[in-house]
Amino acid sequence: MLPAHQEALARACPPASSAPVTQTTCRTLSLPNSPSRTSHVGSLALPSLQSSSPKTPHLTKQLGSSIAATKMSLQVPSGNPGSGHSAGANVPKKVGLVLQSLPPRNETGFGKPLHPRTPSNISLDHPPWPAYRGYHEYSFAHVSTCRVQAKNKSLKRILNSLFCFLQATMSHRLPTILAKAIDDVRTTLNEQYEEEKIVDLVECMERMEDLMDDLQSNATLRPIIDDGEGDIPLWNKEIAKLDVDPQCYRGKDFMNAPWLFAEAYKYRRLHECFSLSKFWKSYDVFFQCETFSRSGEAVFELSTRFADPYVIDEKLSAEDQLKAKKLIFHELTQVALWGNATDLSLLINMTEDDIKNLQSTGGDHLAATEKNILGNHLEKAWDLISSPNFGNGRKGGRIDIVLDNGGFELHCDMVYADFLIQSGLASQVRFHGKRFAWFVSDVTRPDFDWLINQSVYGHLFPDASEDQVASLRLMGQRWQKYVKEGIFVYEQHPFWISGWTYWHLKREAPDLFLHLADSDLVIFKGDLNHRKLTYDCHAPHDTPFDVAIGPLGSDAGAPPVLTLRTIKSDVVVGIPAEEGARLDKEEPGWKISAKYAVVLLSEGHKGEPIDFV
Repeated sequence: MLPAHQEALARACPPASSAPVTQTTCRTLSLPNSPSRTSHVGSLALPSLQSSSPKTPHLTKQLGSSIAATKMSLQVPSGNPGSGHSAGANVPKKVGLVLQSLPPRNETGFGKPLHPRTPSNISLDHPPWPAYRGYHEYSFAHVSTCRVQAKNKSLKRILNSLFCFLQATMSHRLPTILAKAIDDVRTTLNEQYEEEKIVDLVECMERMEDLMDDLQSNATLRPIIDDGEGDIPLWNKEIAKLDVDPQCYRGKDFMNAPWLFAEAYKYRRLHECFSLSKFWKSYDVFFQCETFSRSGEAVFELSTRFADPYVIDEKLSAEDQLKAKKLIFHELTQVALWGNATDLSLLINMTEDDIKNLQSTGGDHLAATEKNILGNHLEKAWDLISSPNFGNGRKGGRIDIVLDNGGFELHCDMVYADFLIQSGLASQVRFHGKRFAWFVSDVTRPDFDWLINQSVYGHLFPDASEDQVASLRLMGQRWQKYVKEGIFVYEQHPFWISGWTYWHLKREAPDLFLHLADSDLVIFKGDLNHRKLTYDCHAPHDTPFDVAIGPLGSDAGAPPVLTLRTIKSDVVVGIPAEEGARLDKEEPGWKISAKYAVVLLSEGHKGEPIDFV
């Protein structure tokens, strides 16, 4: 007998679909500041793309749009708007992504399709649907073999594109990021004068150069050297498994290991370069405050609205007070989702006239701001968090936020959490970050502390008015108080910097699962967290979110889970099938444009007895 969630997964896998892949013409997308997965400063202007719907071989019907999306000039910027990190000093204003046309259909087809819709295995170590990037059930070598055997020129072009897609991140983007990190260390080295520190940092650079050689030569993933971190068993257990489980993995080099695992491994190796040193253990090659300081207008847009304590007119009826709170919850949830792209229209100190006005126009306003949220569970999230039972009768529940990026996005998360506390919707917010620099811009403890202290003491905004600076200071002082009183808590479990997906959380980090099971709501921020929640698989678009996240949605004791995710990669679930088909036809590249988002809720099974058998 299969577990309940696995039976649900099996039922959710439909037969192979013949949905066509659209073609894209050569156009350029101009993204403000950076094309990275965290472009939160400014809005995205997406030019219209011409599309057609020719039939294509079965090979490309699931990966076709992704192939087109990654046949691009991969110019990695030196900075990341909306974060407290940067890999270099100069951040380009715009970076062009050139999307090229897919090749025409090859009528003859070939062999066995790489990615059937129905998986042959459903378990923690075999994804429920075909995983992206050509690993697990289907070997990278199979793609290469088909390239050689294909006689039709059109088919060869398709396979060459797929081959380039599989190599794009490991062979170009990650080495470029690492090269910029080495340049940063070289600059730091030139500023040193103590011989012992200089020698120690030179050794760090040598380890970084060894990592670069491994990336560029597609070397075998070696075990992580024991540097005293608590994540060593997690990493080396999985690396060893790459050798002994050929049914699960087809190799242990950078190109054949699972996509998420291999990319995460690179950042763990980068941390090792410094963790083995004497003086540079906490060195963060990605940290830079400049990107946050460029977000001044958006920072003060929030601080001037939320610096003063949360107040709703006491003359309002209890029903109207709740409606006002709901409207602000909707707005700030979208701020946490989109960053400063959301138009803030609600004031805190609402009068009765304000409520009446919002009752007549608020629906239209929210519909306008939510139109690009393809899977929208905001109402369900509000019903959960405003329920009298939320928090087991306490005044407000415990809410956990699994953070994504630092800088302005973290600022938005803090404002959101502040509102949840002041409104009484939450009594405590626990922030989950990374133990060290991770995926360039993810939040670490120094980022968290830096943001609060800069809000209170910083001088990052020379053009700001005295009132603006004072508003930010007031908010920062309140956050300091929350931290001291245990209302805001920062945590950094080793599991968050492992190569596992969140399907494996209960098995690989049972202590963390038990800890999260005590939460009344766990909010996962960002694209990377969403990919890990869903195993980064090619699930059908209309797969229910609680099914797509597997054990974290179906196991006894699993907490309610809310994902706030701007879509920047292939996996998309929880939306109507016809909506996904329409976008595939009308907007090729919609899955990487950051134009669309999902807000999805799994209600979980909180309170049920947890079984680790």
